[in-house]
Amino acid sequence: MEGQGDLAAKLTGWLQQAGDITLGWLLSPAAWSQFALLAVALVAARLATRRASPIVTRFVDPGEKTGHIANARRFALRFLPLILPLVAYGLTALGEEITRATFGSGEVIAFGKRLFIFLAARIFVREVLTDSFLRLLGKYVLIPVAALYALGLLDDITTRLEETIITLGNIRFSVMALIRGVIAGSVLFWLGSWSNRQSASYIKAQEELRPATRELAVKAVEVMIFGAAFLLLLSIMGIDLTAVAVLGGALGVGVGLGLQQIAANFVSGIILLVEGQTTVGDYVELDGGEKGTIVKMTARACVLETFDGKWIVVPNDHFITTRVVNYSDQGSANRYEAPFSVSYDTDINRVPGIIEQAVGALPFVLQAPDGPDCELRGFGESSVDFAVEYWVSGIDDGKNKYGSQVLFAIWNALKAEGIEMPYPHRVVEVKGARLG
Repeated sequence: MEGQGDLAAKLTGWLQQAGDITLGWLLSPAAWSQFALLAVALVAARLATRRASPIVTRFVDPGEKTGHIANARRFALRFLPLILPLVAYGLTALGEEITRATFGSGEVIAFGKRLFIFLAARIFVREVLTDSFLRLLGKYVLIPVAALYALGLLDDITTRLEETIITLGNIRFSVMALIRGVIAGSVLFWLGSWSNRQSASYIKAQEELRPATRELAVKAVEVMIFGAAFLLLLSIMGIDLTAVAVLGGALGVGVGLGLQQIAANFVSGIILLVEGQTTVGDYVELDGGEKGTIVKMTARACVLETFDGKWIVVPNDHFITTRVVNYSDQGSANRYEAPFSVSYDTDINRVPGIIEQAVGALPFVLQAPDGPDCELRGFGESSVDFAVEYWVSGIDDGKNKYGSQVLFAIWNALKAEGIEMPYPHRVVEVKGARLG
C-alpha cells in the first residue's frame, strides 16, 4: 500500500507540474513566439517534403532493375515517410537556437522538437516496419518510450526503475536491467534468426559444395550467430561472463544425468554431416524398417519422406549405431527382380531368352552395368520358378514404379509364346462311395 501511495503522489506531482508549465506557456510572450516558430517549422517541412519527395523517389527508385543494389534502393524508399518529421525536427532545432539566443529560454520549442521525434517513431512503426515481430516491438516499446521522452518523463521513470531492485537468492538486478534485457534479447535473437536465414540461403545456393558440407556450414553458422547473441545479451544485462562457467557445469551435469540421448543425437548429426555418407536427397532404409528419402537433417534427427508422402523423424544416432542401406550413395542405378512361374509342360530352355528380350525392350531398363538376367530359381509343387533381374535409374516406389510394367511385359511375352503360367492344382481322392 505504501508503494501505491508513493506512485499516486508521484503521478499527482507530475500532473501538477505539467499544469504549471502549461499555464506558464499560455501567459508568456516568449512561449507564444516559440509556438509560432513550431507552426512555421511544420509548414516549411510540409512544403519541403512535398517538393523533395518526388525528386528523392525518382533518384532512389530502381524501377525494374534487380540485384543487391536495386533491393537496397527499394528498401531505402520505405523510409520516405520519415522525411516530414525529420525535416521538421531539423528546422525546430534551428529555431530553438534562435529563441534561446533571443529570449534566453526555449522549453516550448524543445517540447515541439521532442514531439516530432515521437511522430517519427509512430510513422516508422506504422509505415516503415513490415516484419510483424518488429512492428509489435515498436508498438509496445518504441512508441511508449518516444511518448515518455516527448513529455519529459523518460529520465524520471528510468531512474525509478533503476532504483527498484529485484532479489533472487544471491542474484540482484534492477527492473530496468530486466526490461533492457528483454528488449535487447528480443532484438538480438530476431537479428540472429534473420541472419541465420540469410546465411543459410546463401550457403545452400553454393552448388559447388557437397550437400553434407552445406548442411554442416549452415549448422556451424547458426551456432556461432546465436552463441554470439547470447554472450552479447549477457554483457548488455551486466551479467558477469564468468557465470557462464557455472552454467556450463550445470549443463554438463544435466547431460550426464538425463540428456545423453540428446547429446548423442547432436554428435551423431555432426558426424553424418562431416562424413557425407548420407545426406539430403538420399533414399535410405534402416534396420528398424524405416525407409524413405532424406528431406531434412537437423541437429537432433533426420526427416525421411516415404513414397506415400508421410514424414518419419529418425534420431541421428540410428544412422551411426545401426545398419543403413543407402540406395543413392553409389549412384542412381539400382537392381530389382521380378519373380514368375511357368508350367511343367514348358520347354524351360526357351524362357530366359524370351523374358530377357521382353524386359530389355522396356525404355527404363538399363543395359549397364548389366542387362536383364533371367534365372531359374527352383521347382515348386505346381510350377517351375524363375526370376528376372534388371537395372533401372532411380528408386522403385514400393515395387510399383517399375515392377508393375516389368510384370506386364513378362505376362504378355509368355502369352505371345503360348507358355502357360500355372496355378496350384489339388487332387482329391474319395476312398469310399456314399450310398444314396
